[in-house]
Amino acid sequence: MTTENSSTQGGGPERSALLAALGVELDDALLELALTHRSYAYEHGGLPTNERLEFLGDSVLGLSITEKLYLDHPDKPEGELAKIRASVVNMHALAEVARGLGEGGLGAHLLLGKGEEQTGGRDKASILADGMESLLGAVHLQYGLDRAREVVLTLFSGLLERGPRLGAGLDWKTSLQELTAERGLGVPRYEIAATGPDHDKEFTATVLVGGQPRGVGVGRTKKEAEQKAAGVAWGSLSDDAATSAGAGEAGDTAVTDSAAPGDKGEAGSAAAATAD
Repeated sequence: MTTENSSTQGGGPERSALLAALGVELDDALLELALTHRSYAYEHGGLPTNERLEFLGDSVLGLSITEKLYLDHPDKPEGELAKIRASVVNMHALAEVARGLGEGGLGAHLLLGKGEEQTGGRDKASILADGMESLLGAVHLQYGLDRAREVVLTLFSGLLERGPRLGAGLDWKTSLQELTAERGLGVPRYEIAATGPDHDKEFTATVLVGGQPRGVGVGRTKKEAEQKAAGVAWGSLSDDAATSAGAGEAGDTAVTDSAAPGDKGEAGSAAAATAD
């Protein structure tokens, strides 16, 4: 196997973009192995697959995230930490990270068999999640745990930030429904559109909150498309709340300053104390 021949399989981008997004360089042979799905291996005479690297990467990911949560949340009991970890370390979360790895995401670089290719394997959550773990296993083999941990924490920083705020259902649809109920916005409604032939359909989901579209997601199944749309909507509503809160604080400070120009220092100190 050579990197040149496989780096553009399916017309995908060069692997340099993938490695840049990953944040490390990898040995050509090790990277090739990490990208080799079993469907490709079987069609090419039983080549080694990425499954052993996936096994290793799963442990690297789990340890890195568990340690981070333990250190960052000294006040949370084991049960809560386990729920947060489950929201970060799961198939859909891994696939989300994989899709963000450079131009075309990780899927553009995977070595897939023809059958898997034709059925949308490049964007299948399970395949992307396994490939993500394989890459982490490869990083660990080449650089050791400390460097692998750095890669994990960089790639999963967004999920680690959102994890403590996710609902008990640990999925975007449940979390969005909890958020809209909390704000009196009613139950989210999903509209689905399908395109493509029966053997290769693509679904687009639009989620409406209060009758207004708040997120769009595309996937190979209705469920996957709805989850993606819900994730976008959840992020949008959360950002709206943060913006409103920030504007409210700024407005309060402005009123205080204009009402009592001589007390600006005290008002600023009070605002800072409140923020802390």
